Amino acid sequence: MQGTIVLYPSPGLGHVLSMIELGKLFLQHCNNQFSVTILLTTGFWDSPSIISYINAVSQAYTSISFLRFPSISVDMSQNCSTAAIAFQFIRLHAPNALHSLQEISKNQNITAFVIDLFCTSTLSIGKDLKTPTFYFYTSGASTLAAFLQFPKLDKEITGSFKDLPDTVFYFQGVPPLKAVHMPEPLLDREDPAYHDLICFCSGLLQSDGIIVNSFEDLEPISIKAIADGLCLDDAPTPPTFYIGPLIAAVCSKAENDYCLLWLEKQPSKSVVFLCFGSRGTFSPPQVKEIAKGLERSAQRFLWVVKNPPDKEKAKQAEDSPDVDLDYLLPEGFMERTKDRGLVVKSFAPQVAVLNKDSVGGFVTHCGWNSILEAVVAGVPMIAWPLYAEQRLNRNILVQDMKMAIPVEQREGDGFVSGIELEKRVRELMESNNGKELRERSWKMREKALAAWGPSGSSAKALTKLIEFCKQG
Repeated sequence: MQGTIVLYPSPGLGHVLSMIELGKLFLQHCNNQFSVTILLTTGFWDSPSIISYINAVSQAYTSISFLRFPSISVDMSQNCSTAAIAFQFIRLHAPNALHSLQEISKNQNITAFVIDLFCTSTLSIGKDLKTPTFYFYTSGASTLAAFLQFPKLDKEITGSFKDLPDTVFYFQGVPPLKAVHMPEPLLDREDPAYHDLICFCSGLLQSDGIIVNSFEDLEPISIKAIADGLCLDDAPTPPTFYIGPLIAAVCSKAENDYCLLWLEKQPSKSVVFLCFGSRGTFSPPQVKEIAKGLERSAQRFLWVVKNPPDKEKAKQAEDSPDVDLDYLLPEGFMERTKDRGLVVKSFAPQVAVLNKDSVGGFVTHCGWNSILEAVVAGVPMIAWPLYAEQRLNRNILVQDMKMAIPVEQREGDGFVSGIELEKRVRELMESNNGKELRERSWKMREKALAAWGPSGSSAKALTKLIEFCKQG
């Protein structure tokens, strides 16, 4: 009976793309010993971007198959956070995951079951089926180190982190973190998402192993803390495999290919690229402040602008091209900056952009996929975290990796003034500190490429993981 590795990502573009890249990685290094089956939820956070990417992968990789669950709807009007609704949605799909695994096992031997952290509700299913069950942790070793310590912190703190504005927590293996900068689902103890995430973190210890999209040279402090058992008091850490960087180069949209042509006409390392992820939307006043900062900086820029968030729909923003720039941008901005700037509506092919020689800096929301893409391209960053675990990522980027400059954000809403953005852009592009960041980023790029060399750390880790699966 042929073997297959079953992967189960949580909904959301970043999580699905990362899991698909893991599937490709298994196929490339297993010499066709296994096929890959990817389970997909239907309904919450589905987007045209995900669907088109899945269709492209299906055509290019015949050994990767996708199984879509029946659609499930959730009440979006519930009095709880979007994260809580998303976690409930995934939990409701657990019976579909069980049914899929049972059907797959009739014709194929399930060599391993790999789940996203947010799919912890299926951890016991894999265990009950006596299938080696792994987590694929789509963020870095630094956040993993913190997440391993969250259950202990939960027992020590009785209130909500959002109500502790002056409190700073100290973790093993990661820089200190302010209570109000905790990952979004942990901020409010009264919200169901808080208890869900603590449960997810506890589940990590019950797995057969943790796969992490990082590499040893990128996060040596956090990786050592995890390996030395410093992140857990009593329980042993499951085997951990650092197999990154995995980068998903989503196909560019034809209408935006002109931005690549524009970049090719700009001087080397002269352009600042601003892009804030699939959920990175701003209020109209914040968009105007960004525009003012860019104009005053006198730097070349490529800026992806999305529609403002729709408060009636707490849902991932679609990449709609219908962005009213005349409404969002200051009057005359486009005309005044036309010789050195380009504004793109909704989407730009980020991986391709970052790898253009003219790009010298990246203003990012600190999503882990974006960080890795910048690392592989050797581009230094300006860190502007927006949601999820991104403030923790920011601290690692700035303090441990020393590959980014942080922006000062207003407490509460995270607002950044145009004056602050101008200051940080100039610092990155003109100062000696910026030059040092650029040199350090380029050296890390070389280390990222070396991780997948014949004797690289990620190549060795993947070999160990595959052997582990075979033994299981």
